[in-house]
Amino acid sequence: MFSLDVRMAWRNLWRNPRRSILTLAAIAFATLLLVFMLSWQFGSYETMINAAVRGPTGHLQVQARDYHEKREIEMVVDDPGAILALAEALPEVAAVTPRAVAFALAASDRRTYGTAVLGIDPERENRVSELKKRVRRGDYLAAGAAGQALPGDILATNLRAAPGAEVTLLGQGRDGSVAATAVTVAGSFRSGQDVIDRATLYLRLDDFQETFAMAGAVHQVVVVGRSLDEVPRIKAALQRGIAALGRDRELVVLDWSELMPGLLQSIQLDLVSGFIFYLILIVVVAFSILNTFLMVVLERTREFGMLIAIGVTPGRLSRLLLMESAVMTFLGLLAGILLGSLVTWYYQVHGIEFSGAAEMLRQFGLPERMYPRLSLLSIAVGAGLVFVITALTALYPARRVKRLSPLEAMKG
Repeated sequence: MFSLDVRMAWRNLWRNPRRSILTLAAIAFATLLLVFMLSWQFGSYETMINAAVRGPTGHLQVQARDYHEKREIEMVVDDPGAILALAEALPEVAAVTPRAVAFALAASDRRTYGTAVLGIDPERENRVSELKKRVRRGDYLAAGAAGQALPGDILATNLRAAPGAEVTLLGQGRDGSVAATAVTVAGSFRSGQDVIDRATLYLRLDDFQETFAMAGAVHQVVVVGRSLDEVPRIKAALQRGIAALGRDRELVVLDWSELMPGLLQSIQLDLVSGFIFYLILIVVVAFSILNTFLMVVLERTREFGMLIAIGVTPGRLSRLLLMESAVMTFLGLLAGILLGSLVTWYYQVHGIEFSGAAEMLRQFGLPERMYPRLSLLSIAVGAGLVFVITALTALYPARRVKRLSPLEAMKG
């Protein structure tokens, strides 16, 4: 009987080919759009996160407890070598580097500006961030050359400090002493984010530790994983390792969502606004499907009455109508998933270029070419939303058929 119902549903579906094709096209288009837009959202989020972690944060950081909130120079990671070794032993970790952070006045012959001073290991930093690629004038910090500085491009311009110029730094050391040194500008970098380029200056870590009396300590151990999906496993492994060293009371492991809560909140806000748009789209498709099946019921009311009169139960007619809906939905979903996957795959390979907005994107550290990311999640969510709404929409016409009276139906 089931196979007979399927054949009848298929036959009934094509009694009005134009209407069925238009309904199938609506379902397929909604599915295509949802698959592509969800893939686009997930891909853009990954791009945003990767762009951010390749800058000042990394995927994770090991810090002194409460350092992220207070940023006090005394709150340090003593013996960073043990943490570096712990992170480097994890197969999921791509790179790791120590950093130290302080604030100072930077003075040239003519001008003085406040700046954040970051102490880095030039070789390790090059594997974690894109700082070396961002150098626009002069050279990157040399690994063995003492007394070099790499200011942001805007800071260097404001100080009128070209490569080779001398800059004096004045701040406070870890022990409360006056931290002062004179450094030579090796070059300047341009991150594309004015807030960073205006108030950031890099020193070699050895020079930083000597100037600010760090006694070999650092403020951050920055970790970059091989992929974003590896971050939870890396975090758990680092926490276990730190606990085994007996330092879990003094050190914490923070992932990118804790280091950049604003980025996480913007992603959540974008997801909510996106789902509102998707809901509106699905409601439009639902009304199209509802109209189709109501027309089917109205056109075939007399036929349904005759079938009920000769012994076909209203329940079976309802099941038949639901089967017609299921067949149409399945075909529409299949076409939409196939087309949506092909379109998404094409742009996943070639990307979408926003050349007109390149300057604005650089202000947020984003590339001008963005890539969607096709995944089982984007396909399942997109197709699942369409399936659920179409299934719910078909219930009303089916319920209407189930309540038909044979006499009234044949009169209609």
